[in-house]
Amino acid sequence: MRRAPKGSLEATRKMTRRGLLLGSLQAVFVGTLAFRMRYLQVEQSDQFQLLANANSIKIRLLPPARGLIYDRNGILLAGNEQNYRVTITREDAGDVPEVLSDLSRLIPMSPEDIARNLQEISRRPPTLPITVADRLSWQQFSRVAVNAPVLPGVTTEVGLSRYYPRGADFAHVLGYVGPVSDYDLSKMQNPDPLLQIPKFQIGKLGVEGKLEDQLRGKAGTRRIEVNASGREMREIDRHEGEPGTNIRMTLDARLQNYTIARLGDDSAAAVVLDLTRGDILTIASTPGFDPNLFVRGISGTDYRTLTENDHRPLADKTVQGAYPPGSTFKTVTLTAALEAGVIAPDETVYCRGYVELGNRRFHCWKRSGHGHVGISESLEQSCDCFYYEMAQRVGIDRLSDMARRMGIGVKHDLPMSAVSEGLAPSRDWKEARYKKAWLIGDTLNTGIGQGYVLASPLQLAVMTGRIATGKAIEPRLIYAVNDVPVEVAEFASLGIDAEHLRAVRAGMFGVLNNRIGTAYASRVLDDASLMAGKTGTSQVRNISTAEHATGVISNDNLPWEQRDHALFVCFAPFDAPRFAVSVIVEHGGGGSHVAAPIARDIMLQALYGGLPPLSVYPASERPEAEDIRAKLNLADPTSFTGGKSRA
Repeated sequence: MRRAPKGSLEATRKMTRRGLLLGSLQAVFVGTLAFRMRYLQVEQSDQFQLLANANSIKIRLLPPARGLIYDRNGILLAGNEQNYRVTITREDAGDVPEVLSDLSRLIPMSPEDIARNLQEISRRPPTLPITVADRLSWQQFSRVAVNAPVLPGVTTEVGLSRYYPRGADFAHVLGYVGPVSDYDLSKMQNPDPLLQIPKFQIGKLGVEGKLEDQLRGKAGTRRIEVNASGREMREIDRHEGEPGTNIRMTLDARLQNYTIARLGDDSAAAVVLDLTRGDILTIASTPGFDPNLFVRGISGTDYRTLTENDHRPLADKTVQGAYPPGSTFKTVTLTAALEAGVIAPDETVYCRGYVELGNRRFHCWKRSGHGHVGISESLEQSCDCFYYEMAQRVGIDRLSDMARRMGIGVKHDLPMSAVSEGLAPSRDWKEARYKKAWLIGDTLNTGIGQGYVLASPLQLAVMTGRIATGKAIEPRLIYAVNDVPVEVAEFASLGIDAEHLRAVRAGMFGVLNNRIGTAYASRVLDDASLMAGKTGTSQVRNISTAEHATGVISNDNLPWEQRDHALFVCFAPFDAPRFAVSVIVEHGGGGSHVAAPIARDIMLQALYGGLPPLSVYPASERPEAEDIRAKLNLADPTSFTGGKSRA
């Protein structure tokens, strides 16, 4: 028998392999098609049957839980609470005005509410659910849920809304949330789809606004079955979103509450700074406001009450307020003079009650003068003439430079709204601002913290902390993110001679602890808690030459808005500085009589972690201290941690 040629056998084998390969591919294709047909006809049969019956499947965004905000010890400052609400979808509702009218018979909805809802519904896509009522009671919510079958397009939902359990205590630093506005959207290039949800709330001010992207979280989704009348039949599946980041702040809730209570009804501000890490323990501005009013929709009456109050409760005086620092600035002037070498350690300046410059007199606060004044006495007695002389010797350039080194004229990086950089004035600044040359008189005024120089209470606390430590203290507000502590870099040296800083501190020590000191009445009788500080009284009106000649009108005899601002800054303990405190009382009068006692009390709370024994007060001050304690309305009468932090 004849054999097949070798080439023919090879060709046959190749055809066989190709056939097997093609057959395998066909088998896989047929198998996949069969599996897909089974999936559609068997597993998805219910869904397609519903679609065939005029039902529809819709996708809804699920707003994530907003991140929580705590104080340094885990006390809740901003949380979320359940919110019962009702939404309507125009595409499913049909006659929207009629549905809203029916809905108003079940829950409180005024004609104005209905009109606003109709306007909002007309502005949004027909497929987007619009919240028409929220913060309903359980009874109201239940009535709508029971009647949902006859309310096409209406859906009941349980969501979360922001609330602030500490009320006004942290209103200025935290800010508040509110509905997304068209203006908010106009500032964003690629807005998060969440922001398109009507009445979705975002941070408007303060930490809530500055850390919005972290606190908001990411949306989830849910697929729902809706019948022909627009009623939600069932939820098909749900994918939860990512909750926002939790923030733990450096603030101490109990110390903040005490500080606000101690400031009382005054238009005032106070800052407590931990000098070991730059932690802001307290940053309080009074009077305050309840941020919950803004979350829920503040009424016109409540808003007018806030805006028409001459004490400006909506303004955060701690960082937005820029005030003449008055005599507290003399610590900067003295440091600049010592660094420039324009005064010897044992040198004195004679004060006769005024300094003459051309045909103008620059007066000291003490009409009769202080006589011969040395470095320590100049701070203890707050002699203006001494600092007029120092300012002339130093010059505005070096004075302005030292102010910035101490944190004045610098915008500190904090997640708060409208943080002021204050003003360390210079020749160039005045030329640019007023088109006028700098005058020697401007330098004299700057030397005593008047004229153009401006500082916020935060900057004054930083200034005090830098003098106390010799380091470039930087304030911070965020302690941890999702319980992961934020690292703090070692503070750099200010590069100021240690002997010069010791001389300034010695003068500040005398302010409180020497009998001639302007704040001697506010001293502390505890060697472990001795304070050093500086009083300040800044003018808000011009005093004429004639008034100087006849006697300056007392603050008590002036209208409130024309009275001087009262200031005080201090640090403690003197030998191992841990805290710096600054206080300003707008139009409060003298810093020694008004601001110093408040700052002392706040400092003692921080040092003792609660109310100190009355024995630390001078005997003459104890009755008043006891009376003040009795009148304080504290949310947390228990002790607090001062600068300590929960691990």
